[in-house]
Amino acid sequence: MHANVGDWLLVRGHNADQLDRRGQILAVNPQGEPPFTVRWSSDDHEGIVFPGPDAQVLTTEQLAEHDRARLGR
Repeated sequence: MHANVGDWLLVRGHNADQLDRRGQILAVNPQGEPPFTVRWSSDDHEGIVFPGPDAQVLTTEQLAEHDRARLGR
């Protein structure tokens, strides 16, 4: 998994009643690999994340497209 500062980390909810989590990536290691420092959009909490298989990195444009697709636009 590779990311750049400013990308978004999207973590899928595990159950139907869990929402996806998203956070903006604030820092990466020099190779762009995890761990990432992320600010979660739900509560502005910042933390270090080692993303699992349920996570994906999206650019701002990809995240906007993801949101449009979910809204059916």
